[in-house]
This record gives sequence, C-alpha cells and structure tokens, in this order.
Amino acid sequence: MPNLQGVRRRIKAVKNMRQITKSYKLVSASKLRRAQERVTASRPYARKMQEVLRNLAAATTDFTSPLMEERTGNRTLLVLMTADKGLCGAFNANLIRAVQQYLTDHPNERVELVVVGRKGRDFFRRRNIPIRREYVNVTSKTFGYEVAVEIAQDLLNIYEGAAAEEETVAVRPDRVCLVYAEFRSAISQIVRIEQLLPVGRQAGREAEPSAMSAPPDYIYEQPPAEILGRLLPRFIETCIFQALLESVASEHGARMAAMDAASRNAGEVIANLTLAMNRIRQAAITNEIIEVVSGAAAL
Repeated sequence: MPNLQGVRRRIKAVKNMRQITKSYKLVSASKLRRAQERVTASRPYARKMQEVLRNLAAATTDFTSPLMEERTGNRTLLVLMTADKGLCGAFNANLIRAVQQYLTDHPNERVELVVVGRKGRDFFRRRNIPIRREYVNVTSKTFGYEVAVEIAQDLLNIYEGAAAEEETVAVRPDRVCLVYAEFRSAISQIVRIEQLLPVGRQAGREAEPSAMSAPPDYIYEQPPAEILGRLLPRFIETCIFQALLESVASEHGARMAAMDAASRNAGEVIANLTLAMNRIRQAAITNEIIEVVSGAAAL
C-alpha cells in the first residue's frame, strides 16, 4: 500500500507545478496579444510590397538582377526560425521535423542552415549540417525592424558570395528558403517553407485573382528598373521581418496552449492522487477499527 505521507508530498509538488504552468500561460497570453497585433498590422504592408514588386517585375521584363536570376546548382540555404526557449508544445519539433523532411526529400542537394533561435541551433549543431550563421536571443525579447535588416544583409552577402571573417572560402547558395511557422490562431500554426531567393517574377504567395488579372498602371518618376533594383533588398527585409513576427506569435500561441493543457492535466493528476489518498486514509481507519473490535472481543 502506498505511503500516505508520500502521496501528500506528491500532491503538493503537482500543485506547485500547476501554479508554474498557470503563470506561464498568463504571461504567454499577454505576449500573444501584443505579438498578434504586430502580425495583423504588418500583413497588409507585406502583401502590398509583394503586389508592387510583382507589378514592377511585369513592367520591366528586360531588367536583370543577381537577386532574380535562377541558378542551376544544387546548393540550398535554409533559414530556420525556431524559439530560444522550450515549453511550447511541438512548436520547435515541427519546424525541425520540416527541415529533416526537406533533407530526406532532396537527397541530392547540398543544404546549409542559417538558424534563428537557440533550439534549432542546438539541435543541428549536433548533426552533420553546416550552419553558416546563427542568431540567438532575438525572438525572446521585443525586436524591431533593424533585426530583419541585419539578417537580410547577411543573407544577401551569402547569396552574392561575400565571405565572412570566419570563412576562408565563400560558397554561394543557389537558392534561399525560409522555414517558419505561420500564425493562424492560438492553437493553429502552419509550418511554411518558402523560397526567398532568387526572387521570381511572381513574388510571394498566391496573389488575389483580381490583382493578377488587372495590374495597376503606375506613373514612374524614375525608371522602373531603378525602382525595382532598390526595392528588391527592401522586399527581402520585409519577408524576413514578417516571418519573424509570424514565428514569435506562433511561439506564444503554442506555449499558451501547451501550458493550458499542462495545467488541466495537473488538475486531473491532483484529483486522482486525492482520491488515492482518501482511500489510503479510509483503509487505515478501517484497520484501526478492526483492531479495536478484535481487541474488545478478545477481552
């Protein structure tokens, strides 16, 4: 029979754990609200940037840029955006699993990584996957657009073949893809793998049919090719910033859902342990009564 004192200690431990998970849930809910507001506010700008770039590319068919030229090699650079902390359910595991699935589906490609987040870095550092750049403690605090500018500049340098100080030989990737979690709701996040470079003539995700069929007739104060050349780096920065915002909101949503489930599970464990404790006490009292009755009968 279990020890009554041990069951009581376990109930106390689970109650303390439930307090911690409830606190994490409240903190994540507060952070999720702010992150969701930033995502909602930035999505129209990102969509408009894609629309303008697509229309400019259609108007400048003779314009060529290294950022738009298709390459025929087999080198791929994946930009993986994970969290710096755990306790967020399967958020990090789903992103890492998507990269592993990509490696399985493309065995002939030479894949390198740029990781944003401690969890992704720690996982692939123990594997035989080259990591070109790593950014930790970026999404664990409030960040601004300058973080996306820094990451975008590093990616452009890598894509154009500029070697960093720690690299002896600069190896240019043939394509750059983003791997991040798109925020849908607090309980729904979708893993996305999207090509960032080279930028195609149909940039971004599926466009609205109306926007595809009737592009606006812009009046250009400068040649469209010059505007497009300046807009391409800004487009890369916008895509990275939007992916960072989506990833942060998804992380907080996943953590809030995971901590809510943990709190409910802790409540069920406490109820089961309390029932077991009451049964132990009842059995002990019954044994004492039997002993008293047996002693009286013996006298």
